Amino acid sequence: MAYRHGVFVSEVPTSIVPPVQSEASLPVVFGTAPINMAEDPSAMVNRPVLAFTYAEAVEALGFAPADSNGDFAFTLSEFMRSQFALFAAAPVVLVNVLDPSTHKGSEADQSIPVVDGRATLRVGALKASVVVKSSDGSTEYTEGDDYELTFSAEGGVIVNAIDGGQMPTSGNVQVSYDYLDPSLVDANDIIGGIDPNTGKATGLELLNEVFPRFRMVPAQVLAPGFSKDPTVAAVMNAKALNINAHFRAISLVDIPTDEDTKYSDAPAWKNDNNIVDPQQVVCWPMVKFGDEKHHLSTQLAGVICRTDAAHDGVPYKSPSNENLQAQGTILEDGTEIFLGPDSAGYLNGEGIVTGFNFIGGWMAWGNRTAAYPGNSDPKDAFIPVRRMMNWIGNTLILTFWQKVDNPTDRRQIDTVIDSSNLWLNGLASRGYLLGGRVEFLEEENPITDLMDGISRFHVYATPPSPNREIDFILEYDPSYLAGLFG
Repeated sequence: MAYRHGVFVSEVPTSIVPPVQSEASLPVVFGTAPINMAEDPSAMVNRPVLAFTYAEAVEALGFAPADSNGDFAFTLSEFMRSQFALFAAAPVVLVNVLDPSTHKGSEADQSIPVVDGRATLRVGALKASVVVKSSDGSTEYTEGDDYELTFSAEGGVIVNAIDGGQMPTSGNVQVSYDYLDPSLVDANDIIGGIDPNTGKATGLELLNEVFPRFRMVPAQVLAPGFSKDPTVAAVMNAKALNINAHFRAISLVDIPTDEDTKYSDAPAWKNDNNIVDPQQVVCWPMVKFGDEKHHLSTQLAGVICRTDAAHDGVPYKSPSNENLQAQGTILEDGTEIFLGPDSAGYLNGEGIVTGFNFIGGWMAWGNRTAAYPGNSDPKDAFIPVRRMMNWIGNTLILTFWQKVDNPTDRRQIDTVIDSSNLWLNGLASRGYLLGGRVEFLEEENPITDLMDGISRFHVYATPPSPNREIDFILEYDPSYLAGLFG
């Protein structure tokens, strides 16, 4: 050791570790997008995209509005519209599974009118495949010399005649092209898997890539339009339960409204398809906004994000009795559904979230996870309690990962206990917990485990249950009649 002479300073690790923030409501959404509008469509297949703004999402994946019937051909466009435009909630992770190499159709020598030098192709047309010819097919025009390709606001490709080129500015042209066909995407594409040759993940397997890519923990897993398939719903739940072998999220599932057209039908679908896990939230029916049709799971995700944001990102408040961005509840075919408190309450009692119009406008209505009524444990049966338990667990993992492989000594144990208790006490003082504490119990830490480098900390936490019922006992009191006599 070198000779030391003077005053020196050294440091030791801080005994209190501040909590690492875990995204309480981050939605990860699997579906289809009009990626023909992307700069490189093939690069947007089975690739998680993190978007903080509407513009970012549209630039990465494209956007196609609802058609004249109110239906979104591309499910991620529905979610983007709801999340960014209606709820102003961000961020979101979007995963497109539509592959232009397989999920496509073709048009051969289609005669298309040219109006004011513009010929418009269908939504989803792939620019790279477009071939434009004269009306009789005898002359093939050249892109860049005779025409250029742009996109319409609806997601269609526009063939624009170039001044001085051969393409006419009126009449007709023959056009051949391939186009995206989202109807060819099925449950297997959403479920995905691992390619045995390349090791590349697809579909729901990509949930495990969200945290390594973005350092953000998924909190909600959705697949609007596809989660009504029981197999998809089951895999969504399985993946959400074990993200990166550490984290947990809830999955939002829709009951098919084309099959279950009455509110009394919904519980049977839920039970028959075993949608009964505490990490699942089940929705029925759909909602409408203007002329648009939205899956209830899509809007419920927005309600959850907005509600969490109003409470410092802590998921302790139920999304129930919070406003939807809707003017009605509907079936898939657009038939309006009018639920009263009694029928909506019936669905809630079967573990189904719905929407109805009572005091305050159109509201999300229901506090129960899919586990209810078969499981009435508060941590499993109430949506906000279940989400709080997920969030507390995810936050503890992120916070104390830095302490893994430190020596198992008293300093290590005290640091974990003291830091955790300070955080939990802070949550309790703000009303987000009724109480919480962390203990290191001898009976839970056998000597053999401590020798093997395993330590266990017992976390006690009590999030407040939603006050789902308020009772007033009304009694006629004849004693007040005495006031009649002065």
